[in-house]
Parts: sequence; structure tokens; C-alpha cells
Amino acid sequence: MLAIVCPGQGAQTPGMLAPWLELPGSADRLAAFSEASGVDLTAHGTTSDADTIRDTAVAQPLIVSTSLLALRALEDEAPVAVGATAGHSVGEFAAAAVAGVLDDAAAVALVGQRARFMAEAAAAEPTGMTAVLGGDPDEVLAAIEAAGLWPANVNGGGQVVAAGAKDALARFAENPPARARVVPLQVAGAFHTPFMHPARDAFAAVAAQTPAASPRVTLLTNADGSALGPEVAGADVVARMVAQIASPVRWDLCQATLAGLGVTGLLELAPGGVLKGLARRSLPGVETVAITSPADLPAARELVARHASTPGDDVPAPSDDSRETAQ
Repeated sequence: MLAIVCPGQGAQTPGMLAPWLELPGSADRLAAFSEASGVDLTAHGTTSDADTIRDTAVAQPLIVSTSLLALRALEDEAPVAVGATAGHSVGEFAAAAVAGVLDDAAAVALVGQRARFMAEAAAAEPTGMTAVLGGDPDEVLAAIEAAGLWPANVNGGGQVVAAGAKDALARFAENPPARARVVPLQVAGAFHTPFMHPARDAFAAVAAQTPAASPRVTLLTNADGSALGPEVAGADVVARMVAQIASPVRWDLCQATLAGLGVTGLLELAPGGVLKGLARRSLPGVETVAITSPADLPAARELVARHASTPGDDVPAPSDDSRETAQ
């Protein structure tokens, strides 16, 4: 079975869209995404520097648009039969488009609004995020809580991201958990924590007006790795993505669910790389490909040919064992 995963904020790099714009149809798609998001994605994806595209209001629609450009370029030769899809943080919106919950323009439009609300919330107080690499998982989580911080991302593979007030992060860095390395992240605020409640509440009113369909492809949630199918209303899927703004990203549980579903091939859409790396540590035996540029499309198509689901294939429910192992 093939799974498609979609990266989150931090995956962007200067000039990453330039090679995509050489593909037929990509410039028109990107122009439509720019109009939907209210952000000049062509300029930011080709000429803006790293500091400019680090801005939350720019980075989020830029990343989701890049994922969707890669997806549609991949599909230009033939449809892609996907068994499951998931996105990390803002990548959930690209995954929702993969699953047919949102059309591409609606996904990018929502992300543009989400990014602006999150940027406003981040500007209200000095907060940030720090990656914690290694250490005993229980000790790391206990140390984060003791420092007055939140585990904003639990990524699996020995990676947790702590988030909260800047002064608390500084104290945490001075006394990190045993055998763990801490790396401050260049982000604007404490995403996926209670500091984002204002953004969540403001975004909810906007998102509720967006037409959404039930998933046609199994869609995993960041909240707890749950697998959502056609029995779930589109509005409920969007509401879950809204709530996620102020809740931890449990990518470890998403990966456990992918394992339980029997995924054998994992394709990360552009700007890919991070989720492929996590999968290599957490999903042994699963073949992985990350799309970083159009040059990776042939390898991606080969992966699809080897692992894509056949129409009519049943998707098994995740096993209880896989969920218990992740916890």
C-alpha cells in the first residue's frame, strides 16, 4: 500500500519553486494559489530570501502550494492510487487535498488565513520552539512539563519539540534532559500550544464557511493518528484541523497508524525530506522517496508503480498493537 505524506513548516528553502515553474501548467496553478492565499507565492518561491520565507504568513501557504504542485505534476502521466495520506502540522491541508476533502485552491486559501492568525498570535507574546533530540522519551516529556513548556511535536525517532515562553525555553536549554541535545528552532512562536488559542478561535469561524467533502482516501489526523474515512463528514475533518492549531502534533502516532494499515511505500511530497527521515527510523522495511524537485518525479513514479493500491482494495484498520507500541 502507498501512503503520501506532506511536510510542515520549516521545510521551505529559498528558490525551491523555480524548477517547478518550468513544468507545463505549474505557473498557472501557482498563480491561482497566490490569488487564493493572498500571498505572492511566485516571488516568494523563486526570489525571496530565507528570512522572508521564514515568516509564518509566507511559509505555510508556500509549503502547501509546493506540495500540491508536486502532486499534480506526479499525476500528469497517470492517476496515483493512494491508500492513506497524512500531513505534518500545516501539511494536513495538503493531505486533505490528497484525500479529496478540499480542492487545491480551498486548501491554500485556508492555509493563508491560518498562517495570518497564527502569526498574529505569535506576535502577542515572546514564545518559541526547541527541538529535543535523543534522551529517554519519558524523561524528556517530564523535563518539558517541569520547565513549564509543552511537547508541541512528538515526532517519533527520538524527536520531540518543546514550545512555550522564551524565558522558559532558555532555562530548559541550560538544563536539558540527560543524553539529549536541544536545538532552538527558527520559528515565530509556540505553535500547537495554548498560546495559539486566539488563532484557533479566529480561524474556526473562517474554516466553517469552507465547503468540504468526506475523505475518499484514508486521512490520518495529527491529534492522535486516527484514520478518517468516507464515514466522516468533511466539516468534521476541517474542524479537527482547526483544533490542531493549539494541540500537539502526534506524528509518532500517525506513523504507528501507517504501520498498522500495512503501508509498504511512503512518498513525501515537496519540499520533502524531513518526514522521509523520520520514517526511516520509525517505519523499518517501508520503502521511501521524498520529492525535493522535479528531478525526483521519475523515482516517485517508480515507487507508485511498486506500491500503489489497486482500486477496490480494502484498507485494514490499524492494529491495537501498533497504537500501544507508539504510546
